Amino acid sequence: MRVFIVEDEKLAAIRLASMLQQLNAAITVVATAPSVRKAVETLQLRPQLDLIFMDIQLADGLSFEIFDQVPVEVPVIFTTAYDAYAIKAFKVNSIDYLLKPIDEAELQAALEKYQKLHTNQTSASANTASAVQQLGALEQALQFLNGSKTYKSRFIVKVGEHLHMIQMEEVDYFYSYEKATFLQCSSGKRYVIDYSMEQVEQLVDPKHFFRVNRGYLICTKAVKDIVAWSNSRLKLELRQAPKEEVVVSREKVQAFKAWLDR
Repeated sequence: MRVFIVEDEKLAAIRLASMLQQLNAAITVVATAPSVRKAVETLQLRPQLDLIFMDIQLADGLSFEIFDQVPVEVPVIFTTAYDAYAIKAFKVNSIDYLLKPIDEAELQAALEKYQKLHTNQTSASANTASAVQQLGALEQALQFLNGSKTYKSRFIVKVGEHLHMIQMEEVDYFYSYEKATFLQCSSGKRYVIDYSMEQVEQLVDPKHFFRVNRGYLICTKAVKDIVAWSNSRLKLELRQAPKEEVVVSREKVQAFKAWLDR
């Protein structure tokens, strides 16, 4: 099975490739791409592929833009932290929709779904099987849209010998500093938490939090002002302003604007 992974987080791409090869030694990851542009360039070369794993929120936009620029003739499994795109995903050759962090059992089920579909397409009952497949996919999409994905409602922080519960409503943003991850509260207090920024990004609700660059994951309510910045970037003025400037990286500006407008 020849697989193409479209994922802008390098560690996530490596982890997915490792999981796939552990589940099925016959799987070969023939290419990876971190952006819409790179994915289009790869597909224009018409590589021999059996399956594509595709994140939705990429560095330079939404992966749905790929389908507008190049024919995608193989099945797609979306892997994303954003459940709001489930219905749209099933309109563009998708056979499944996995929410991050990816569960091994769900990944295995998705591969089995692909294999069944692939087998059915070579038989006389392919049309019926495809219809049943699409019905199951739409039911799954509706489950996602109805909120089957849950996010953290609080973080536990240690203060001296005590443990405090910080509700998500109190959080303005998360940031990294000297290999540690901090939680900044609207009250002005900040705490070290035992998570990496990548882990936090998967745990919080993407409707309310957006990772504007490698160091900051911010909540909408914390943004006081947005200023056009150099090199097509945006500078954010936050309610509990850090000492350093918080700038939306250029490759994330488009996705950030789409997130604000949602």
